[in-house]
Amino acid sequence: MIRIPCLLLAALLLLPYTVAAQSSFDVFEASITEIQDALGQGQINSVQLVQQYLDRIQAYDKQGPKLNSIVRINPVALTQARALDAERQRTGSRGPLHGVPIVVKDNYNTDHMPTTGGSVALANFIPNENAAQLDKLMQAGAIILAKTNLHEYAYGITSISSLVGQTRNPYDPRRVPGGSSGGTGAAVAASFAAAGFGSDTCGSIRIPSAFNNLIGLRPSKGLSSIYGILPLSHTQDVAGPLARNAEDLAIILDIVSGFDARDEATQILRTTPVPAFMERLHSANLSGLRIGKLQEYFDGSDGAVISALEDALDWYQQQGAEIVEIEIPDMTDLIRRSGLIGHEFKTDIDQYLATFSDNESLNLNLIVSQGLYHEAVEGVLSRSNASELDEQAYRSAVEVRSALRAAIEAVMSEQGLDVIAYPTIKRTQVFTGDSQPGSNCSLSANSGLPALSMPVGFTGNGLPVGMELLGGFLQDAELLAIAQPYETALSSRRAPSTTPALESGLAPGLKNFELVFSRPSLRVEASFTYSVVTNLFDFQVSKELTQGQEVTAATLVIDTNGDGELDEPVVLNLLSPDVDAAAGSHFMSAEFRQAVEERRLYLRVFGDSLPRQGATQLLE
Repeated sequence: MIRIPCLLLAALLLLPYTVAAQSSFDVFEASITEIQDALGQGQINSVQLVQQYLDRIQAYDKQGPKLNSIVRINPVALTQARALDAERQRTGSRGPLHGVPIVVKDNYNTDHMPTTGGSVALANFIPNENAAQLDKLMQAGAIILAKTNLHEYAYGITSISSLVGQTRNPYDPRRVPGGSSGGTGAAVAASFAAAGFGSDTCGSIRIPSAFNNLIGLRPSKGLSSIYGILPLSHTQDVAGPLARNAEDLAIILDIVSGFDARDEATQILRTTPVPAFMERLHSANLSGLRIGKLQEYFDGSDGAVISALEDALDWYQQQGAEIVEIEIPDMTDLIRRSGLIGHEFKTDIDQYLATFSDNESLNLNLIVSQGLYHEAVEGVLSRSNASELDEQAYRSAVEVRSALRAAIEAVMSEQGLDVIAYPTIKRTQVFTGDSQPGSNCSLSANSGLPALSMPVGFTGNGLPVGMELLGGFLQDAELLAIAQPYETALSSRRAPSTTPALESGLAPGLKNFELVFSRPSLRVEASFTYSVVTNLFDFQVSKELTQGQEVTAATLVIDTNGDGELDEPVVLNLLSPDVDAAAGSHFMSAEFRQAVEERRLYLRVFGDSLPRQGATQLLE
């Protein structure tokens, strides 16, 4: 928590400060460097920054696409912003995060607001100490703007919780955002903050990054402290940022990485230099880079996922990299026998609650026995609560983890590999309510080696795809450096269409247009409304006939080339035979939406008195 001297705070609260003051700078898709430059040049201040992000949250989190990514807004965010603005005026900037709003997953301890793990059981639980990484962020001048939703207790990958419910994906709000850090993923993709923080026990940073067109690193175990983060498995748990670009990720990783006496895993950094992310960001020489293509993880993946990854690997090959197909001996068996979540969760959460809570009766057994959780996690919580630690099985799993890491490192050494590449997740985003298959999270999680999910494009229906790069221990900065040239060359970032820039602080309104199709003996009237924030295209259509004529269908087609030659297939049926009037709602594909906005959508009517191919009229 930022500590503000009482006299200074009192003075700040009396200042005639207008929170809603206008600024020419817009936070939409703004990078940390762009934000810091704007702050330094006086184009905007931190109070205005916070307010702009709050306006976006107001417009899109519980309204519009209803992303439902935010659990709580920090009630003192504006006060902190004012203090940091005043400090900037007095003594200058602390660094690149001074006065920059960040969101954090709601399993990071905050000593001034609840930390819930997404559960009703912890709805009002305020820990007695901040998470270590949050202290580093706030010492750097960052503003913790809000806590984000997660899959309850971080025990799943679709991001549903008993406290907040289902978080939605801004690229298609009908679908999941990944998890367990799905709230952070959706919020960062939607420009609710400059960047965000998640945790990763098995994919929980990487999957939301892949599903939200973000870049996220599961760091080498021990690179940064997990002290003060609600645990799932302390041996597998890591934590860190998700960002919209590689430079933002590097800036933040340099701040939060390092030794912490309260986290034994970080002892490695007492004798080993901390990776220098910004210093190394532009250091990759792609010529001669050797990338191992893990074919087993490509096999069985969705075609659209494979296509995006193949294109990305082809690009690296064009830059001089060598792509080598590899396999890791006994990989599936080693992964199966090296997971620790089932062994550690019950002990870890009970110890966490005993450490940071004043309620001595609060433990996993109480939570399960009173049903204080969402049904989506009932199975995993009940099994964990009923289990007793099998010391022999636990020690065996720990030993197999070492064997898995040795197997990976042997292949990398024998093949001279710099990284191993594979899909972050084999399947595209499922619809909310469905189970999400296809995770490839365990190779990194069970070995302790770092893995970076980088955006590599979109499927045909506009869903983001991620490619994972696995590297050697503490070679985290090298992974980011390898991803950075691809980002620069291909501009792989695309903002979600459902959360566009605000207009005078508000979401864009509905857009309406009407059409009258008139021919001798028949008339079709249609009205259309579409929303850029829900991505829904609504229609109402009716027909009037005389002299026994018949309209057999009224449809929409896209003029793909913009030349008026309409030989494209039907994209939407509006009216069927024997139906006089109809209304409906259609979720727009990227192509359909673009055609609507560019006025390349035509009404095509079929009937007795019309040509076989129908008659068309442009929707204007």
